[in-house]
Amino acid sequence: MKNSLLFIFAFLIINPLLAQVNKTITGQVLDPQGMPLPGAEVKVIDKDIFDITDFDGNFTLEGVEVGDTFRITFLGFQPQELPVLEANEYSITLQEDAATLDEVVVVGYGTQRKADLTGSIVTVQSEEIEKTPTSNVMQSLQGKVAGVQITSVGSPGDSPNVRVRGLGTYTSGTNVLYVVDGALYDNIDFLSTKDIKSINILKDASSAAIYGVRAANGVIIIETKSGSLNQKPQFEYDGYTGIQRAQDIVKMANAEQFTTMAFESGSEADAQFVLNAMQRFGRSRINPNIPDVNTDWYDEILRDGIIQSHSVGVSGGGDNVTYSLGTNYFSQEGILDMKNEYERFNIRSKMDVDISDRFKTGVNLVFSNATKYAPENAAWFNAYFAVPILPTMDPQNTEASPIRFANAQLLGYRSTQNPLPLMEFNENRIKTRKLLATMDFQYEIIEDKLDLKTTYSHNLITFEERYVNLPYTLGNNYEVISSIRRENNTFSNQYWDNILTYKDQIGDHNFTAMVGTSYRDEATNEFEATGQDIKGIGLESSRYLNFANPESFNNNVNEIGRRYYGISYFGRVSYNYLDRYLVYGTFRADGSSKFTLDPWGYFPSVGLGWVLTEEAFMENVGVIDFLKFRAAWGKLGNDNVAASAGTNTIEVVTLPFGENQYTGITSTSVFSNNTWEVIEELNFGIDLELLDNRLDITADYYTRDTENAILPVYIPIVNRSIDRNSGVIRNQGFEFSANYVGNIGEDFQFSVGANLTTLDNEAVEIEDERGYLDAGSAEFRQRTIEGGPLFAFYGYERVGVYQNQAQIDADPVAVANNLVPGDLIYRDQNGDGVINDEDRVVLGSFLPDVTYGGNISMNYKAFDFSMNFYGQAGNKILNRRRGEIIFTQDTNMDADLAINRWHGEGTSNIYPSSAGMRKAWNQRLSNFWVEDGDFFRIQNIQLGYTIENEELPLTRLYFTAERPFSFFDYNGFTPEVENGVDRQTYPVPSIYTVGINVKF
Repeated sequence: MKNSLLFIFAFLIINPLLAQVNKTITGQVLDPQGMPLPGAEVKVIDKDIFDITDFDGNFTLEGVEVGDTFRITFLGFQPQELPVLEANEYSITLQEDAATLDEVVVVGYGTQRKADLTGSIVTVQSEEIEKTPTSNVMQSLQGKVAGVQITSVGSPGDSPNVRVRGLGTYTSGTNVLYVVDGALYDNIDFLSTKDIKSINILKDASSAAIYGVRAANGVIIIETKSGSLNQKPQFEYDGYTGIQRAQDIVKMANAEQFTTMAFESGSEADAQFVLNAMQRFGRSRINPNIPDVNTDWYDEILRDGIIQSHSVGVSGGGDNVTYSLGTNYFSQEGILDMKNEYERFNIRSKMDVDISDRFKTGVNLVFSNATKYAPENAAWFNAYFAVPILPTMDPQNTEASPIRFANAQLLGYRSTQNPLPLMEFNENRIKTRKLLATMDFQYEIIEDKLDLKTTYSHNLITFEERYVNLPYTLGNNYEVISSIRRENNTFSNQYWDNILTYKDQIGDHNFTAMVGTSYRDEATNEFEATGQDIKGIGLESSRYLNFANPESFNNNVNEIGRRYYGISYFGRVSYNYLDRYLVYGTFRADGSSKFTLDPWGYFPSVGLGWVLTEEAFMENVGVIDFLKFRAAWGKLGNDNVAASAGTNTIEVVTLPFGENQYTGITSTSVFSNNTWEVIEELNFGIDLELLDNRLDITADYYTRDTENAILPVYIPIVNRSIDRNSGVIRNQGFEFSANYVGNIGEDFQFSVGANLTTLDNEAVEIEDERGYLDAGSAEFRQRTIEGGPLFAFYGYERVGVYQNQAQIDADPVAVANNLVPGDLIYRDQNGDGVINDEDRVVLGSFLPDVTYGGNISMNYKAFDFSMNFYGQAGNKILNRRRGEIIFTQDTNMDADLAINRWHGEGTSNIYPSSAGMRKAWNQRLSNFWVEDGDFFRIQNIQLGYTIENEELPLTRLYFTAERPFSFFDYNGFTPEVENGVDRQTYPVPSIYTVGINVKF
């Protein structure tokens, strides 16, 4: 009994002491999809014990005791607290907090809470960006952001065209401003999709006004990936490879269809050319009435292209330093079967150092080395017109050298037509090197309140271009002499920004004030020279100008140098009262050396917000979690225009005086003393979150006016146009986006989203006595009329096709113009009984009335699936390939024309006859040549599978299909034509890739 009592007493005393023994615990932090969360903070409450999760979401806490509580926090997720138990290993899954997700967004020269925004700003995260296999990051945003139109390009290494809220300038560039980690760029082709952490699009003037004259076409702020403090090195590899394939290939008339049309045309010459082909190449055994040749020229010039990308990165940090290093290799073959490809190698480094508690510095460096072999785009044009009764090779063409390519001239046609020599004997190489450096210093003058930041960036870009034409002959005295055109261009852009920011809170009043200055120095040097008759041009070592004939340089050497300076002063104030009432204001003064008359421009903006869900009367409205009304007004300047310039013309004239003629000189001088184009915009918006923050809705309506628009005004006295501030351009529209996130059970999560944009583009005012501006050529006229869209297609309205002689006899217009059945009928707009220039009307605009997009994503255990779609409606495309039959009529036509041509009463009320296609009456610009550009496309499909195994690094395998399906009626490879005129547009291919992502 005595021993038992002693044992019990000892147990009661020692056991609590044992319970307080220090121990080490480990664990992993995951998101709801089971993916690790690197960078999450794990901290023991009331103790100085914490850790930051590594790349696999792992953490270690040493010196904890049973009964302690540790807290896990990560931005965008609900914090979680857990007690320390006897177990030494923990697995924690954090739940997304939709109310705080993306809470902080990057704005001009700083950050701001999403809930405090009064302007129209959209954020796209890296997960969406990385889904698209592309050389340019902006391509990945197509269809994902309301108000942003991105036109795809097919040629390797080319950048897509990006328009934010329409087209607001007539003569100047439309490039948006890219801000990458605080540095300014006109193009971001040096970035890989794996470099990006997030992209913020500043769409309205209030949001973008802080960038002044650089922001007229929209601002896109890009934040690249970086490391975290006290983070172990985390390595990542991501790579994919795949093929590109031309889709929606235009079907051309085959040999039988072409021969039929040639004989139907009534042209004796065309018929004779077919007979010549029969004599030279023989008759078909299937149909002896056609030549024994049936060439599909698009099949001859197209190929499948390989695309691949490999990225390696490492990030981490210590007590005072964070770092991120990455490299990317990207290569892409073009689908045009020639030396047509793009290769790029990037190195990126980003480091931030806390020198002291108040003093920080950061350095970003990017080196990009790219080589592009540009396509010979004339091949697309030639392939469309090349007759199918011509083979690719002609053994009988003994005069052709060094390859016996076929020559249509030997059959009687006016041009050689064969596109293969253009592809074989041309090499267009462009080498681009970019060195981009940014350094900043930030000092906290008053802790957590006042800081000063100075940033210097320098962008040094060189282009070395070489365009080689190798010598060849095709017989019939057709000879091409060798030539080389070389261009060396250097761009040096320097920026220096100084920002002073003050933040404070007084009771329920929160405010931030910022003032700053910005200096820029942009210098350009462009050199160009062309030489001919290069000796030994077949050798790479001889492709330099010193091997050219010295006499060929006459008038073929040019060099231009430009330099512009700018200095700006700006400020911003943002105010928040009770998270309910929001005020945001900016002011910027910009000075530019481009404008001699008035070098200074002043650009203010103001934004207001009202968060209704913070009001007492909204407390019991359970279905609405967040509701905010926004209104903003602002002005932007645009100096992305030509500097003040003029023309001075001297002409020799001869006039009669009396019985004698005298020769003299007249001089005319016109000077454009231009100033800023000014964009004034008014934006109204609403942000709404419903159903426990699962449904997010945003809507905006805007009116965006470009005042003092620089237009090419016609000056009658000198019979020429000069660019002057002389008009107003308006873009207005409605933008809507919605996204819903949900789950079914614990293993299945999904999200569904959609966006819609409308656009009305109008030239409100044109200070030209004619009341309109002409563009394009006389045969393919585009006209901007007051009250209409910019660059509208302008021609005749086709209403049908004459079917019989009785219809001809009953129409005075047809009788007066000697028309026959099979000719087009045009509408007599003014009813005067005559079809002339007065009957031309606007046939449509290349700008779409509506664009829309959507996305679906699903996750089930280790599987993930996503799909995006994109479309547009209301735009028109000028099918100029068809229309250029006006210049050369002995060519092929597409199968659509061949099949659906008028060839007897009732056969077509849309297309003319084969003979009619060769008549000037039917070749007028009309809605016969201007087609609908509406389309719907499955933009991207991706399927992935994640492998989680303790013995393996975290691995994800994925398959991606980019643009696998497109639906449209336009008779071309693609309805995405940048400016609406399709003459030799490079097809946009489908891309299919397989990839792997490994993190360790």
